[in-house]
Amino acid sequence: MLAGRRTWRWLRVFIQHLPSESHTMTALRNAMSEEDLEEQAEQGKPEQGRWSQLEQLVATLCDRMARIEYVLICANTEKKSQRPDRPEPMRRPGAAPRRKKSTLSDAGAQKLFELINGGAA
Repeated sequence: MLAGRRTWRWLRVFIQHLPSESHTMTALRNAMSEEDLEEQAEQGKPEQGRWSQLEQLVATLCDRMARIEYVLICANTEKKSQRPDRPEPMRRPGAAPRRKKSTLSDAGAQKLFELINGGAA
């Protein structure tokens, strides 16, 4: 490659790695049709996108505020059964959603009880 000359591949890679809040990326989003926008919204996967540092900080703030709200509600709720579920953290790029913890069924609890009390021998 000659000095000062760029390839089309270089330009494509350059545009793909621009921050999401850049003028170019904003113009590309604004040029999308309604159908394309709906498809992106339905099939969107935030964990595969790129976020700026500001977006990462805002997501952290949202998570911490949700946690404070959860703790406040739990502290002021007398019955455990009335407490809400723990808040889900906001999905971030590069992180898959957290898997739900499996609950122990009655049959599984009985089997575990038998194993603990020597029932496996």
